[in-house]
Amino acid sequence: MKIKFILISMFSLILLSGCQTIKNKSDEVAEKENEKYGQFVGKQVSELKMELGAPTEDFVNELGNETLVYKTKKYGLPCDRKFEINSSGTIIGFNSSGCF
Repeated sequence: MKIKFILISMFSLILLSGCQTIKNKSDEVAEKENEKYGQFVGKQVSELKMELGAPTEDFVNELGNETLVYKTKKYGLPCDRKFEINSSGTIIGFNSSGCF
């Protein structure tokens, strides 16, 4: 009985530490993603389009700013990168979800 408890405890500890490692890796990748694409903030939309090409979709948000959306898939998981553009054509915001 005592051996069973020890084995279950060790297995749980290994499982939890593995989950933490995955979370750390995904946080690291997300930080790199934000660093890479966040450099476009403050630049003209033409630079973004030269680098990434035509967006998958675009729309005007509730603030009246244009939003360009670039959708991709990696390992079958969807990734959305959204860039907010003001009326003078300057990128004022970036957001990504599901990207790693």
